[in-house]
Amino acid sequence: MQLRFTPQKKRKKQLDLVERFYAIIEPDKQYPFEFVCFRITGFHPKGPVDRQLITGQQLADDLQIFISKLSSQVAEPIAGQKEKIYSIEELAAAFDVSTKTIHRWRQRGLIARKFIFDDGVKRFGFLQSSVDKFVKKNRRLVSKAKAFGQLTNTQKQWIIKQATSLTAKTTLSRSQIIDRIAVKIGRAHETIRYIIASYEKANPDKAISRHPPGTTSGEKAAKLYKMFKQGVCIKELMKHFGRSKSSIYRIINRQRARKLSAKRIEFITSDEFLEEGAEKIVAEPISEPQPVSEQNTEFFGLSDQSLPKHLQTVKARPVLDRQREVELFRRYNYLKYLACITKVGIKPAGVASAVLTKIEGYLAQAEKIKKMIIEANLRLVVSIANKHITSGTGLPDLVSEGNFALMRAVEKFDYTRGIRFATYASWVIAKDYARKIPAAAARFDRASAASLANVGHDLRTKPVVDVVAVEQAHKSLVQVIRDNLSQREQYVILNHFGLLGSLVKKQKKTLQQIGKDLNLTRERVRQIELIALQKLRQSLSIKEFELLTGR
Repeated sequence: MQLRFTPQKKRKKQLDLVERFYAIIEPDKQYPFEFVCFRITGFHPKGPVDRQLITGQQLADDLQIFISKLSSQVAEPIAGQKEKIYSIEELAAAFDVSTKTIHRWRQRGLIARKFIFDDGVKRFGFLQSSVDKFVKKNRRLVSKAKAFGQLTNTQKQWIIKQATSLTAKTTLSRSQIIDRIAVKIGRAHETIRYIIASYEKANPDKAISRHPPGTTSGEKAAKLYKMFKQGVCIKELMKHFGRSKSSIYRIINRQRARKLSAKRIEFITSDEFLEEGAEKIVAEPISEPQPVSEQNTEFFGLSDQSLPKHLQTVKARPVLDRQREVELFRRYNYLKYLACITKVGIKPAGVASAVLTKIEGYLAQAEKIKKMIIEANLRLVVSIANKHITSGTGLPDLVSEGNFALMRAVEKFDYTRGIRFATYASWVIAKDYARKIPAAAARFDRASAASLANVGHDLRTKPVVDVVAVEQAHKSLVQVIRDNLSQREQYVILNHFGLLGSLVKKQKKTLQQIGKDLNLTRERVRQIELIALQKLRQSLSIKEFELLTGR
C-alpha cells in the first residue's frame, strides 16, 4: 500500500531487491518486520516498531503475493526486456513438463512477475535469471520432473488397453485397476485416472469400466445413502455398488449436502447472536429439567382416573421456570442460526465432511432442546384439550392435534418479547382447535383471545340468575382490568373484548382499529393483548373466568 506512492523507477529497483531477498529466505528461521522492510526499501519503518516475528515459510508466501502485485503495477512489455521472458506455456515446453508442474514449481520458489505480452494482455512471466537460479537450487526436483515428462500417445494407448483388459478379466474396482496400472508404469494414481476419464469423455460409447466415472444416478445415490443411514458398513456398500471407498464417502457426503441445502432452517433472530463472545450461549452443557413430584396426583383439574393410561405419565413430565425457558429458547434459536450461516454457500460437489458434520451437530442439539421444551409443556396440551372435548372428539385425538400445534409454537415463539411460552402456545393450540374442530369453535379456552371476546354470548338462553351472575362477573372483570393493567393494556382489552358497552350490545373494535387509535401496528396491538391476558389469567379467579366464558 505504501509503495503505491513510490516513483516508478524506485518501485522497479525495490522489485529486484524483493527477489534477491526471497532467494535467501530460510523456511525454518524467523524474521522481524523491521528487517524485512529494510531489505526491501533500504530504510527502517517510522513510528512504533512491530516486534512480531514472521516465519520464513509465511514470509516466502507473502513475498510471492507482494511480487505479483508490485510487478502488476510496474508491468512493462516483454519486447523491451534485456533478458528472455518465458510465459508459463513456453517454460513448460522448454522443460518438457506440464503447466501444472510449473505452478507447483512456483510454490517451491520459482519467481514470476507480471509482464505485458505481445497480445497486450498482462500475464505471469519468468525472467531467464529467475529460472536459472531456481534450476541451480533445485536440480534434483527439475531432473525428476523431466524424467517423468508428459506421456506420449503410445503410452496413453497402452494405459487404455491395460484398463480395458483388467476390466474384462478381473473383478477389480475402477480404483484398484488404476492403482495397478500406476504401479506398473510408475505414475501417479491421478495421472492414470485423468487419462482414462479423458478417453471415456471423448468416446462415450466405449466406456472402459463396468462402473464409468461420474456421479451415481439419483435413485442409486438415494438408496446408497438410505442403506448407510440404516447402519450398512462401508465395505458392504463398496461391494454392493461396485465403488471405491472414497467414491462411497463422496456420494454419501453429496447426499448429506443436498439434504442440508434443501432443508429450510427458520429461527428467531436476536442482536446478541452478532455480539462478540456469543458462542458462550452454547458453551455450557444442557441440563435436564427437574421432573414434577409424583406425589401430586392431579394437575390442571385432571386426575389419573380421568386420563387414558398413556396420558397418565404426563403429570410427571419436567417443567420449566421462566429463566430456564428463556435460556433454552435462546440456545435453540442460536444453534439454528449457526447451522444456517454455516450452510450458506455449500455445494454438494465440493463440501468438506467436517462442515456437514458441524451443521448436522447444530441441528441435532437444537432438536434435543426442542424435545425438552415440548415435553415440559405436554401438561398444558392435555389441559387445553380437556376443555375442548365434544361429542365427536375424544381426549386422545385432541391431545394428538394439540401436540402438533405445540411443535409449531416452539418454532415460531419469539422469546425476546418477554412473554411466557405457555401464553403463546395456549393461543396457538386453541386457535388450531377452532380451525380443525368445528364444535370447538363454540368453546373457549381461557388462554385464547376469543375466550374474552364472547363474554355473555347468547344471554337469551341463560337463566336470569346466570345473567345476574355474569353481570357481576363483568363488573368484577372491569375492576380487575383497571387495577392490574397499564392504560394502554386497558384500552386494548376493554375495546377488543367489548367490555365498555352493555352485555347485550357490545362495543367491540378490531385490532386494526385499536392500532389506528393508538398509532400502533396491528401486530404490536396483538402483542400488548397477549401480555395483558397473561396478567389477567394470574389475577382472575378460575370460577369468574369460567362463568364469563360460558362454562
